[in-house]
Amino acid sequence: MRIRDILRQKGPKVVTIEPDRTVLEAIRRLVDHRIGALVVTRNHGSVVGIITERDILRESAKRSDRLRETRVRDVMTTDVIIGLPDDDLDYVMGIMTKNRIRHLPVLEGEQLAGIISIGDVVNIQLERTGFENRMLRDYIHGITR
Repeated sequence: MRIRDILRQKGPKVVTIEPDRTVLEAIRRLVDHRIGALVVTRNHGSVVGIITERDILRESAKRSDRLRETRVRDVMTTDVIIGLPDDDLDYVMGIMTKNRIRHLPVLEGEQLAGIISIGDVVNIQLERTGFENRMLRDYIHGITR
């Protein structure tokens, strides 16, 4: 299975934020959409970073009284690890685990094609495992479908 397959199920919608917005605005957007990360984009849609709950917690530990003034660009991760639609899920799981990230923006060329989370990857793996287990049980018991 590939990232493209997850995006087909999930849809291409990605909640984004601009780098000059405040961290407090980012928090509100995360809460409103019940998500853990926002892709940071410029006006023409190019990805310039990602801001996650973890980034915000680090900033809050330093200067929680300044979240209304602090800009997303000052807190976001700029060295964004991205996925490609044709990336294999096993590869993606390895990349996310190795880099200790929970959200992976997906680019097709220069365009943001979607975002997947570690939860999306785990759910697909669980579905796969359940299907394989069922097939093996059926095989062992001589059931054909």
